[in-house]
Amino acid sequence: MTPNGATPDWARVDIAVPRPAGRLPGVTMAGFGARASGLVDIAMVPHPCVTVLVDLGEGGGLAYHARGRSERGSIVVGLLPGEFRVAGRGEGEYLQLRLEPVAAAAVFGASTELSGTMAPLEDLWGRDARRAEDGLRAATSWDERFAIAAELLGRRLEARSPVDPEVAHTWRRTSTSRGRVRVDDLAGEVGWSRKRLWSRFRSQLGITPKRAARLVRFDRAAHLLAAGHTPASAASESGYVDQSHLNREARTFTGLTPSAVAAAPWLAIDDIAWPASSARPPTPA
Repeated sequence: MTPNGATPDWARVDIAVPRPAGRLPGVTMAGFGARASGLVDIAMVPHPCVTVLVDLGEGGGLAYHARGRSERGSIVVGLLPGEFRVAGRGEGEYLQLRLEPVAAAAVFGASTELSGTMAPLEDLWGRDARRAEDGLRAATSWDERFAIAAELLGRRLEARSPVDPEVAHTWRRTSTSRGRVRVDDLAGEVGWSRKRLWSRFRSQLGITPKRAARLVRFDRAAHLLAAGHTPASAASESGYVDQSHLNREARTFTGLTPSAVAAAPWLAIDDIAWPASSARPPTPA
């Protein structure tokens, strides 16, 4: 967060999550209804998912900034967008979707174009984006909105995935191991050479296997920091060589120190909005 930015008053933000029966594999959702007025400026900490942010208002109240580019309205944020910020008036309703890279490839196509940047949802979905926004805005409850989003995504997920089974397996192992698995070992598991795995993984998910492991490991460390662990403890539990290693990765992914990552406003409500990815037990909303 910039010195002039304002941290959201999360006590005045209603957070909704789908019922377990309505969840899709590789997809998580959360709805945010902000009742607070005034300006906010939030630095988003990178996580190992492609993010869809749907503005359910008509005015495009929030502006998104990444790598010298600014957008309003509904957007898709690829992996590793750099120092990504959300700024503007805090009131309004927003639907956020997180898609694991394999699911994102099925929904948006296997392409590296999204990695390191963001794009308007309409650029990727065309008229379907406008129809989706209209349907979500007309819905009268978060349950209805989650159902609409699940139906839209489900149709695309049911189509043949453009990701090789070997690439999907490599991503799952990277994720479940929290980034603590060697690329050579993964190549051996799928019966590919390291070079072939590197090439196919990058062309289909937009990130190299090693970079994916680093991102997953940093995501784990960031949540440990937000949960109150010291930088030294978070580094040790996340598999870093030492605290200075974590310091370097924090700078690389966020431009912040581990202490600043621990205080990042976006992580403050992760245990409510994204309990599956939090390092601490969920807190009732």
